[in-house]
Amino acid sequence: MLTNEQEQKLSNAVIKHGPGIIRFSGISKKDIQRYFDRINLENLPYPIPKETIDVTNWLIPKEYKDFDIENFLVNQCPEQNYDRLIKELELYQKHDMLMVLKTMKYLVDTFRNHGIVWGVGRGSSVASYCLYLIGVHKIDSVKYNLPIEEFFKGDQNG
Repeated sequence: MLTNEQEQKLSNAVIKHGPGIIRFSGISKKDIQRYFDRINLENLPYPIPKETIDVTNWLIPKEYKDFDIENFLVNQCPEQNYDRLIKELELYQKHDMLMVLKTMKYLVDTFRNHGIVWGVGRGSSVASYCLYLIGVHKIDSVKYNLPIEEFFKGDQNG
């Protein structure tokens, strides 16, 4: 049975890193299953990880949901960085995250239109050249040779 401390660590890990982190938790599958059974039985407000995210319900305007983000990024990208862009777009597609890019485009456009200032970049997001091209951060990951694998840490195959 999980201790309260183990439950809290597991909850925090799932919130921070997603459900894939469970396999690295060091907690037995039997205890993890008991934990989730208890959550369901007692209707506890702990996170229950989902393997997939329903990207059709994101609350962004229709024009951004329908926006051709790949074409936009290709048009923003200097020719010498095209290989990096294609590599990243393949990873975003593989992880079903193109809606994340569309949402970030919407947020950046909204910030600009309303004079809202945001940071220059931090954390693993600065390893994403796509996010740089959208304007989420000001760190050119190609210029500083930051590997995209830093952003997709959970993907062992890059």
